[in-house]
Amino acid sequence: MSVDTLDRPRDGAATGAQAKLSVIDCDIHPMLRSAKSLHPYLSTRWRDFVDSYGPHTRLPFLGSPAYPKATPALSRRDSWPPNGGPPGSDLDFMREQHLDPNGVEYGILQVLYPAVKDQRNLEFAAALARAVNDWQVEEWARPEPRLKASISLPCEDPEAAVAEIERRAGDKHFAQIFLTARTSEPLGRKRYWPIFEAAARHGIPIGIHSGGANGVPLTPGGWHSFYIEDHFGNAVAMQTALASIVFEGVPERWPDLKIVAVEAGFGWVPSWTWRMDRQWARFRDEVPHVAHPPSTYIKRNIWFSTQPIEETDRRRDLRDTLDWVGYDRIVFATDYPHWDFDDPRYAFKVALTDEQQRSIFTGNARAVYGLA
Repeated sequence: MSVDTLDRPRDGAATGAQAKLSVIDCDIHPMLRSAKSLHPYLSTRWRDFVDSYGPHTRLPFLGSPAYPKATPALSRRDSWPPNGGPPGSDLDFMREQHLDPNGVEYGILQVLYPAVKDQRNLEFAAALARAVNDWQVEEWARPEPRLKASISLPCEDPEAAVAEIERRAGDKHFAQIFLTARTSEPLGRKRYWPIFEAAARHGIPIGIHSGGANGVPLTPGGWHSFYIEDHFGNAVAMQTALASIVFEGVPERWPDLKIVAVEAGFGWVPSWTWRMDRQWARFRDEVPHVAHPPSTYIKRNIWFSTQPIEETDRRRDLRDTLDWVGYDRIVFATDYPHWDFDDPRYAFKVALTDEQQRSIFTGNARAVYGLA
């Protein structure tokens, strides 16, 4: 599969953020340099466990996802650090390749591997969460103040998840709580409410990243054939997770809760919201705990990251979508160092006013995450 290193307009004209505009990147993926990188943060028991048995997630394969990605390590061809290790594992190289040239004022770390929340051994998941969070602070956020960690959680064990939130609450190295869209039960179910309650009580935003493994097919029709379907399905999974949150009454119960939907795009948001509002108008007696149309909660409690930006054939269609979703509800993300990385200089194929640029590239994220 041939993939360009950077997604740029063919005419080379920058239509997004210019060099003078700083960026808050809401989706940066750090990676372990080796399988033993977490050993300093694990007890002897769990170091031995990892060495002997390795992680065991809710996937049919031990060493890879069900649909291995189209390029090695999910990443750009030029993102392998010169001193070794996988993409995203070298802080100095991340500074050189991404943070400095792209004017990243802050970057929100999202740790996809090791997959804390997908571990079948819940006791190990709790230990792994503590280790991953310590690793983020000591090897990324503390040495590089521009980087902010996300609190990884063993979310299938809500008691342990809340304990980890309490442990990290007030630590300015963390900007959000990290969840993924695919959990063992729909994300709005009561088993996850202790997490939402703790997040709201401490004023910590929740970032729901696309992906996750729950051991069942991504589609209602069963296992699909191709990676393209898996990649496309991230948006569908996010819609399902957020609909569950809305219809289970989570934002009604915690009106100050902030949720950021990460790496699922936003082009689907208008029609998805219209459909939910229409269904709510017809069946609202089934969900009396949802006091307002779903659009009320979506526009009050949920933000959407840009990457991957839907690229329409007609630029005015993207403009109409941005107008409807709202320039105050969108935060910028690059997905560095992955192959579908969005360069902030070229990500938007429509012209933005200075105010709109400031809102999307920095202002909205600054407000959501409480960044100075």
